[in-house]
Amino acid sequence: MTTLTFLLPDVGEGLAEAEIVAWRVAVGDTVVVNQVIVDIETAKSVVELPSPHAGEVVELTAAEGDTVPVGAPIIAIRTATDEPRLLVGYGAKEPGTTRRRRGATPSTGDTPVERTRPRAKPPVRKLAKTLGVDLAAVTPSGPDGVVVRADVLKAAEGDAPVRGAGTRIPIKGVRKHTAAAVVASAFTAPHVTEFVTVDVTPTLELRDVVQRRREFRGVKLTPLAFVAMAYLRALARTPMATARWDDAAQEIVVPAGVNLGIAAATPRGLVVPNIKDAHLLGLLDLATAINDLAATARAGRTTPEAMAGGTTTVTNVGVFGVDTGTPILNPGETAILAVGAIRRRPWVVEDESGERIAPRSVLQLALSFDHRVMDGQGGSELLAHTADLLSQPGLAVL
Repeated sequence: MTTLTFLLPDVGEGLAEAEIVAWRVAVGDTVVVNQVIVDIETAKSVVELPSPHAGEVVELTAAEGDTVPVGAPIIAIRTATDEPRLLVGYGAKEPGTTRRRRGATPSTGDTPVERTRPRAKPPVRKLAKTLGVDLAAVTPSGPDGVVVRADVLKAAEGDAPVRGAGTRIPIKGVRKHTAAAVVASAFTAPHVTEFVTVDVTPTLELRDVVQRRREFRGVKLTPLAFVAMAYLRALARTPMATARWDDAAQEIVVPAGVNLGIAAATPRGLVVPNIKDAHLLGLLDLATAINDLAATARAGRTTPEAMAGGTTTVTNVGVFGVDTGTPILNPGETAILAVGAIRRRPWVVEDESGERIAPRSVLQLALSFDHRVMDGQGGSELLAHTADLLSQPGLAVL
């Protein structure tokens, strides 16, 4: 029998630490190689870690909510063989040794001291984390000793701070990364933001026609997909909008294609996964990719790879009911397009009989760009061409 310690690996992001979000196993459980044992939150996403060993869990050396540095022990597993089985990219200690947390008292004999993990469903764990309630201190009222939502709420009321004392929320994970990124972007790249108001009635009419086509059945065809498609077409005429300022080399790097970022608000903060080579996609594939990215982000399963290599971003602030915004550039990118809510507004319409006022579906677009890379002319042309394609979608064939 050999006890092996699994060290927190670098999951491919070059990061220094991660937070233990939820253990999938407890002391005494039997695990197999590649079984998911824990969810960790890095500065960019939530990642599932599989076990590199098969055997019995004898110790969890990090608790849920702990922030653990890369290379620190998180779990000890007793194996039935003398040779460890390792997954590619994971490391373990030399056989026959275990590591314990600093200050912990070593146990005697072969039986470790078990730590009982409170039983609760993921939504209840999330609520407890949000309210700052320690599940281990909650008296369970559910069947078989399960902590339920009411138990957490009751504990939160009992531990409620004195009125006026306020609440302190630790800055970590995605929020910590986002804060550092937006500060670096805002005070490094000279932002310019321009706005345009667009009559998108023709685009919405086109969407209704396209949605009825057989190949689009079962696909959620949102206005955002049409905005993204128009933006991609406009980018083809303004390639500098996807360039990157390389300060060290004193060069502007223009990529061969477009990896289109879609900003997504999640319970853990803002993430910006991107669609690789989006400029090569048709409307059907683009709409499907946007829907898939959004669903994955909401589930908290966006991978680091999905957020790497973005060249420009679209952020849909309209879903929150606002008309426009002044978006901050995703670090390393030159342009970001904000899409406002669609409103019914009186609009001057020109036809064969002249001008008239008619109710139309209108939205506002806001484009922020890095003035080091693009002059005002380039940004203005990009925004204007995007608007033209939305107000007159037939121009896309030109």
